[in-house]
Amino acid sequence: MGLGVAVPAHEKAALAVQELLAARCAIAPADRTTREPGEPGVRLRCFLDLRQGPGL
Repeated sequence: MGLGVAVPAHEKAALAVQELLAARCAIAPADRTTREPGEPGVRLRCFLDLRQGPGL
């Protein structure tokens, strides 16, 4: 089990990264992104299991 943190420029890109991860491994997806004042981009935190395939 791991924790993935993506920091792309905008929410649409963050959700696209999450979709790519979900196609390759088991994932507990995030439903929203967060933005830190003064920091570039948005954050998306999700949990993934690289040992299991998608949908397991």
